[in-house]
Amino acid sequence: MSRILNFGSLNIDHVYSVPRFSQPGETLSASAYEVFPGGKGLNQSIALARAGAGVWHAGRIGAEGIWLRDMLEAAGVHTEYVSLCEEKTGHTVIQIDRGGQNCILLYAGANGAITSEFVRQVMSGFSAGDLLVLQNEINLTGEIMNAAAEKGMQIALNPSPMTPSLLECPLEKVTWFLLNEVEGEQMTGETEPEKIASALLRRYPKSRIVLTLGQRGVWYQSESECCSHGIFHVPVVDTTAAGDTFTGFFLSSAASGVPVGTALRIASAASAIAVSRKGAAVSIPTMDEVRSSGLLSL
Repeated sequence: MSRILNFGSLNIDHVYSVPRFSQPGETLSASAYEVFPGGKGLNQSIALARAGAGVWHAGRIGAEGIWLRDMLEAAGVHTEYVSLCEEKTGHTVIQIDRGGQNCILLYAGANGAITSEFVRQVMSGFSAGDLLVLQNEINLTGEIMNAAAEKGMQIALNPSPMTPSLLECPLEKVTWFLLNEVEGEQMTGETEPEKIASALLRRYPKSRIVLTLGQRGVWYQSESECCSHGIFHVPVVDTTAAGDTFTGFFLSSAASGVPVGTALRIASAASAIAVSRKGAAVSIPTMDEVRSSGLLSL
């Protein structure tokens, strides 16, 4: 298996349980308040590690976020590229409704304090054949892509949150796009899974598209292959880490040479376990839990 570098965000999640999402001008009482580790970068690094990958996390935190680094280490993630800075650690304010759906407000903080010097320092430790994983919760995403491409690394991008500036990045250098229907529509203007994937492949013909479809499962398409997988039906408690869990388990499987169809099944099972638990990073299962859950034999 190639080494995996996840250059991504580290957040502190402030989670409020609400009967429904608040409306403009409305004050709504929350029934509970909890604090969790989070950030798409941190979540995906933990998912990658718990899936069995060798993963290095690169990112920045403020002094109050050191416990996030400790959590990464406890999960088996290499943290020598997690750097302290003067900015406050990134954080989110998350509403969770009674159906387990979420609504998220994000503040970048230290996640927006990536420097070119830091990028060079991190990338010096990786080489051709390694895999770079990116989301869109840090700055200098395009610069990081260029640095990885120059080294001959594969690049996996989860374009979340989708912003106009992301479309200005050298996306032709991306190997894997892992995105949901909304992000797919924002990138292509299409709404049907096959049309989204086809539009992306026309633009980036050497890429591989992994499109998650909520209750309809996931659709995969490349220049030479297409396949899909449905969801596993489980009680839904919190969907916050569903996509990040899927991404980590899929990429870990794919990087170790597992066939795409099998990787989709493993990642779907891991995601199903995650949504049946509270929290983001703390809800992500291990590969042993996925194998012992019985879901893979359904």
